[in-house]
Amino acid sequence: MTHPAHVDVVVVGAGIAGLYALHRLTEAGLTVQGFEAGDGVGGTWYWNRYPGARCDVESVDYSYSFDEDLQQEWDWTERYASQPEILRYLEHVADRFDLRRHIAFGTRVDAASFDAATHRWTVTTDAGTTTASFLVLAVGCLSAAQVPDFPGLDTFRGEVLHTGQWPADGVDLAGRRVGVIGTGSSAIQAIPVIAEQAAELIVFQRTPNYSVPAGNRPLSPDELAAVKAGYAEHRRRARETFFGFVFPLSELSSRPALEVPAADRDREFQTRWDRGGAGMTRAFADILTDRQANETAAEFIRSKIREQVTDPRTAELLVPVDHPFGTKRPPIDTDYYDTFNRDDVTLVDVRSDPIVEVVPSGVRTGAATYDLDVLVLATGFDAMTGPLLRMDIRGVGGRELRDKWAAGPVTYLGLATEGFPNMFVVAGAGSPSVMSNMMVSIEQHVDWIVACLQHLRAEGHTVIEACADAEQAWVEHVNATAATTLYPEANSWYLGANVPGKPRVFMPYVGGIVDYRKRCEDVAGRGYAGFQLA
Repeated sequence: MTHPAHVDVVVVGAGIAGLYALHRLTEAGLTVQGFEAGDGVGGTWYWNRYPGARCDVESVDYSYSFDEDLQQEWDWTERYASQPEILRYLEHVADRFDLRRHIAFGTRVDAASFDAATHRWTVTTDAGTTTASFLVLAVGCLSAAQVPDFPGLDTFRGEVLHTGQWPADGVDLAGRRVGVIGTGSSAIQAIPVIAEQAAELIVFQRTPNYSVPAGNRPLSPDELAAVKAGYAEHRRRARETFFGFVFPLSELSSRPALEVPAADRDREFQTRWDRGGAGMTRAFADILTDRQANETAAEFIRSKIREQVTDPRTAELLVPVDHPFGTKRPPIDTDYYDTFNRDDVTLVDVRSDPIVEVVPSGVRTGAATYDLDVLVLATGFDAMTGPLLRMDIRGVGGRELRDKWAAGPVTYLGLATEGFPNMFVVAGAGSPSVMSNMMVSIEQHVDWIVACLQHLRAEGHTVIEACADAEQAWVEHVNATAATTLYPEANSWYLGANVPGKPRVFMPYVGGIVDYRKRCEDVAGRGYAGFQLA
C-alpha cells in the first residue's frame, strides 16, 4: 500500500494497543497511519506461537471492554485462552472495526525524528517516510527477543528457535532431540507440550521458578452467559482492583500473613492452589511487601514441587530459593513439574554446570555434551525499553532516546518523556504496564492520549511536552514505590537483569492501577499539569 505523506498520528504496532489506538483515534476524527513489522495483526500474539502459548490472565478479562456488542458476540472457549484463539479474536476486532486499511503490514519502523520548526515527526520505515503531528508508540513491552550470545551458536547444525519468534507454520518436533534453554514463563508453558512431542527433551535451567497450576478448563455455555450478563459490573470491579482483574478474596486476604494461624494460612494457600491461576500473591495483604510473609507462600509452593517431582535430586533443583515468590513474573502452568517425572526429560542445572558453548551437534557444558536436533531459546525479551531503543528515535535538537535512557527509562507517567514532544508511549516504563492486566492498562492509556489530543485541538495547541521537573518527580515516585515492595530483590526482567549491560532499574509502576489512573486523571483535570503546551 502507498503511505500518506502526512497524517495527524502515526501509530507504531498493530497488537492490542495499536489496534485500540487506531480505533479510538479514527473515531475522534484524526487521520492515522499504522506501521506493523509483522504480516498481520496481533503483536505479541502474532509472534509468540510456541507450543503451549496462552495467556496468564483469564480470557473474559483479557479482552476489550470498550464495545458492548463485541463483548457479547465473542465466545471464549477456555478459562485461559491459547495463542491461536487470542489471535483469532484480535483479527476479528481488526475486521469488525475496519482497522486493517490504516495499517502498513510487513513494514518496520527504523527511525523517527522530531522537527521543532514544523512540530512534526518524520517516521522512516523500510518502505519510505511519513510525517505526523503526533507519534504513538504501541510497540509492546515483550516484543524485542533477547538472544544470548552463546559461543558457537551459529555453528549448530540443527534448528535454532526463539519462543518469541516461532515460525507461523509451526515446527514438527516428533522423533527429535530438543533442548530448551530457560525456565521463565514461556518455557514453563512450552516444556510440557514439547515433552509430549519430542523423542527426548533436555531442559537447561539457570534459575528455578515458582509456578502455580493454571487450572485451565473449557468455559461452559452457562458460565460464559453468566459473565456476559454481568459484564458491565465485572469490568467496573476489575478496574477498581490493584492489578486490573478480579481475584477471589476471602476474609483473610486483607490480613498480614503472620497474623493468621499456620493451619489457616495453609488452607488459604491450598484453596488458591486448587483453584489455579494468579491469585496466590493476593492471599494475604503483605505477600509482596514483607519477606517473612512471602516466605510462607514460597515454602508452600516448594512443598508442592517436592510432592510432585518423584526424584528428590531433580525436585531440589526445581525448588526456588534465591528470590521471593512473585517478584519475578509468576508463571501459571499445566503439568510443568509433572513433566520432569518423564524418563525422556532431563534437567540440567547450568548454575552449577554452566553452558560453555554451542557445538555443531548440540550444547556443551563443563561436564557433558548434549546432542540435539532442535535448540529452543526460551530466553525472554529485552523488555519494556528494548522495542523502543531498537529504533533510532530522536527528539528536539537530534537528541537520541538511547542517550537519554542510557541509565534507564525516564518518563512522566510512563506516557511521555521530556525532550520528545508529541510522542506518547502506550503501557511503557513508569506505568503499571506488565504489573497489571494489559487490556485494562492499554484502554486507560489510549483513552487518556485521545482525550489529550482532543484537548490540544480544542485549545489550539500543536505541541505538548513533559516538563523535566515533573518527569524527575515521577521517576522518584516510581522508584520509591518499588522500594516498598520485594520486587527489587529479584534479578528479573522487570529490572532488565536478563540483558547483559542493561541498566538495573525497576521499570514498571507498582502502585496499582487505581492509584495510577487517579494520578493521570488529576494531571488532565489540571490542564495537563507537568506538561508544557504550546
